[in-house]
Amino acid sequence: MTIFVGNISHQAAKEDLEEIFAEYGIVKKVVLPLDRETGRMRGFAFVDLSSEDQEEQAIRDLDGTELMGRQLRVNKARPREDNPNRGSYRTRY
Repeated sequence: MTIFVGNISHQAAKEDLEEIFAEYGIVKKVVLPLDRETGRMRGFAFVDLSSEDQEEQAIRDLDGTELMGRQLRVNKARPREDNPNRGSYRTRY
């Protein structure tokens, strides 16, 4: 399972999330997607811990907590939907 963390401050760093989630287990991966045009963080992240039990506990405990003045949304990440039009350029005729 992967954890989705939303409503993250743009000042937050990967290390900030690693520190918070390390209280629940070994942090395997933290991904902070960047906006392609601006290079700024998009305001959400994905976190993987070493076990699903640890991830579930982290979700229960951290959803609604505050980080850098923002209330985090923490839940199970949904699988990415296949969208054939995503990212493609379409011309109207």
